[in-house]
Amino acid sequence: MSLNELTIKQAQEGLRAKKFTAVELTQACLNRIKERNADINAFITVCEENALEEARIADGLLNSGEDAPLTGIPFSVKDAICTAGVRSTGSAKILDNYIPPFDATVIGKIRKQGAVLVGKNNCDAFGHGASNENSMYGPVRNPHDLSKVAGGSSGGSAAAVADNMCLFAIAEDTGGSIRQPASFCGVVGFRPSYGRNSRYGIMPMASSLDTVGPIAKTSYDAALLMSQTAGQDALDATTLQEQTPNYLDGFDKDISGLRVGVPKEYLELEGLSDEVRTMTEQQIDKLKSLGCKIESVSLPHTKYAIAVYYILVPSEDSSNLGRLDGIRYGVREKGKDLYDLYATSREKGFPEEVKRRILIGTYALSAGYY
Repeated sequence: MSLNELTIKQAQEGLRAKKFTAVELTQACLNRIKERNADINAFITVCEENALEEARIADGLLNSGEDAPLTGIPFSVKDAICTAGVRSTGSAKILDNYIPPFDATVIGKIRKQGAVLVGKNNCDAFGHGASNENSMYGPVRNPHDLSKVAGGSSGGSAAAVADNMCLFAIAEDTGGSIRQPASFCGVVGFRPSYGRNSRYGIMPMASSLDTVGPIAKTSYDAALLMSQTAGQDALDATTLQEQTPNYLDGFDKDISGLRVGVPKEYLELEGLSDEVRTMTEQQIDKLKSLGCKIESVSLPHTKYAIAVYYILVPSEDSSNLGRLDGIRYGVREKGKDLYDLYATSREKGFPEEVKRRILIGTYALSAGYY
């Protein structure tokens, strides 16, 4: 097994046992990126020099016994999340030159432990999409079949982990943007409860729905990451005040006796394919065989979900994206007057899907239709 194919847990054990160094582990990931990224397009920015320097620092921490759970572990970050000193475009050309002066809170927690940032992942621009085809830096392809999509909006993050370009990624989920690409690429994606991880430093899509979470190779790794990132943050008033649970508690136990609810409306949705229905039922049967108690539940408002989503999310999108004007930061296009500068910067800097959502949201928020 190549070093870049390890899980976080395996890498931790190897680093502490001095079987390999953080530099060697990081180089293995960088080599994989060089080999495959031209085909998959999972990374917009690769931090080769900085990553190797961070890995050397991590080796120093490991040798002195000052290491933390993520010291020396190579990871990547969705490009809609701010990283200090590393270009963060949100996959939109209007931020092509944007280098944040600060880390998002979640990223800061990880980097302070000595984890190694290898690069920023391609995504649907500002999280707008479910196939990672709405990036202004090209689509992300599924590493298992280059003719298929990786899912979205965090497709680059899921593809990078699935193709062993890094050991884990931090991404963002508003309406499935972690879970769906993780499913498409065959890795573990976890959307935390709203407020469990800080949203500070995340390019906002819909502020009342956005969450930040991990994409990893195993459930254990995802739980380990949550144990390091979750918690209250003074910079995000929506973070929960409750004590963070021990996400690793119970990993040595079986799931016999667990109650699992199956919403009946989900299996009655119009347009649900027979293949998806069959696979879902097979997984329900598997849970039964493992001793789980399956209970039918009702979520009667399911049929309204898409309609509600396309009112709330574009409305918040429209408001949040107003800060991108070519003046305060980002790419500024020339214009004959201030209005023309705004209009030209946004016309050239936003992809079509972003423009559509701004238009829908502005319509929904307008006085005549509110």
